[in-house]
Amino acid sequence: MISKLPRWVEYGSFILALVAGLINSIGLLGFKHQAVSHLSGTATLLGTGIINSNFSDMLHLALVILSFVMGSVISGYFLRSGALKLGRNYSGLLALEATFILGSIYFLVEGSVQGNYLVSAACGLQNALVTTYSGAVIRTTHLTGIFTDLGIMLGARLRGEQFDRRKASLFIIIIIGFISGGTLGAYFFSVLNFYALYIPAGICLLLAFSYSIYNAKVSRT
Repeated sequence: MISKLPRWVEYGSFILALVAGLINSIGLLGFKHQAVSHLSGTATLLGTGIINSNFSDMLHLALVILSFVMGSVISGYFLRSGALKLGRNYSGLLALEATFILGSIYFLVEGSVQGNYLVSAACGLQNALVTTYSGAVIRTTHLTGIFTDLGIMLGARLRGEQFDRRKASLFIIIIIGFISGGTLGAYFFSVLNFYALYIPAGICLLLAFSYSIYNAKVSRT
């Protein structure tokens, strides 16, 4: 059951959702209004581009999607399971996500689309990082599934079924984190432009360091 979730999962989910909201808002403001933390809009643009865009634009969108998938592949390779579990190499993956984000800054300030691919890969890596635990599907880079799950839970409650408050609280925490990240991203992009991506990169590095300390402390007990 979701009640078995350790508290660090909720804290981490909030921070990762904040990171994704930051990145996505910067993407929307700086990448020609193109989201990078999820693929629904990008896939739609690719579909409409078959009619309305040239080949280079379509290739760019396809590479953004491919980069996101490759980021997920990296997480899938190193985690070897969808189950969230203390002791796995989350620190290394968070540090790699930060590296992708930092690399994207270098290219983006030079006006190169390579930066789009790196930051998309970072989001794919993060989305696969925290997946399933005790029946809860946890996504931190987009909210569609979370809003859907909340709606299903509320509908079931109206039907008389038990309402899982802990699961709902986790989803609400993620929603608040993502929206807060969007607000912060819009503000810092207006001040720092693409250098605002240093903020989510720094958060990922801090989270990786904090998790390493926590994991080492728990392992000794």
